[in-house]
Amino acid sequence: MNLGALSDQTFAVLMGGNAAEREISLESGESVAVALEQADAKVLRLDPSEEGWWQRLPKANFVFNLLHGPGGEDGAVQGLLELFGLPYSGSGVLGSALTMDKVRTKLLWQGAGLPTPRFTTLAADTNWQSVAEDLGSVFVKPALEGSSLGMTKARDAGEMEVAYRIAASYGDKVMAEEFVHGPEYTVAVLGDRTLPSIRIEVSGDFYDFDAKYQSNETEFFCPSGLSDADEAELAALALSAFQLTGSEVWGRVDVIRKASGQWQLLEVNTVPGMTSHSLVPMAAKAAGLSMIDLLSEIYLASVGDSVRG
Repeated sequence: MNLGALSDQTFAVLMGGNAAEREISLESGESVAVALEQADAKVLRLDPSEEGWWQRLPKANFVFNLLHGPGGEDGAVQGLLELFGLPYSGSGVLGSALTMDKVRTKLLWQGAGLPTPRFTTLAADTNWQSVAEDLGSVFVKPALEGSSLGMTKARDAGEMEVAYRIAASYGDKVMAEEFVHGPEYTVAVLGDRTLPSIRIEVSGDFYDFDAKYQSNETEFFCPSGLSDADEAELAALALSAFQLTGSEVWGRVDVIRKASGQWQLLEVNTVPGMTSHSLVPMAAKAAGLSMIDLLSEIYLASVGDSVRG
């Protein structure tokens, strides 16, 4: 569907902001804004780091939210937009706030019997040796950040304490998650369906910020090479994990596969990257969807929600 048919509307694109993922958000927002303009839509680029940005919101008929991380992906801006009565892309306040918190997301999955690596929360007075003996090698990460920011692999108690200090610089809530060795996959969710899965291969230990945005050695495979049965199983798990959190419209679920073949859920992204080289557009392309097709579906799914906006 071509958004040119909706050229009488004005779309606000939220981008930038004040979170650590600001630069990625600017890229995502610009990519979406350009695609909308190429479809003859009117676009307002709004950056919440700029004073008075919200005063321009009433000029828009719909908001594409491309703010990554705290402030844009945690329910805060979603609540503001609902106060303005503006329909917007993606998950509502509940789904956004819940999935931004990795600890609460994993607790929900555990309660529903969905597979996710074991974990514990960390604090300055944590008994590092006890955690190391219980979980073994772990990933230590901020519970309220994205893009693997502040995330470090720790193999013993000493490394864990150092990793905790790094993660704590991004916020007080820090977690240690059991290291699972195996290939990483990501599944984009669009409406009530999934797009083809993507298998990620990195040159380093894990898919960190450098591997995501800077390394030329990270490889992405879409289709991922799974059998039809495994693809269907992964799609069903990702969709269940996404919907269970109250997430809606679109997003991405990150998963890792153990040597035994069992899937392990890692996290949900409710505002994934939307640059030309981001993973959701990649999956959409494999499904035969252009960027404007993807934006059209996000728009239609969002305005079709009679509860919000």
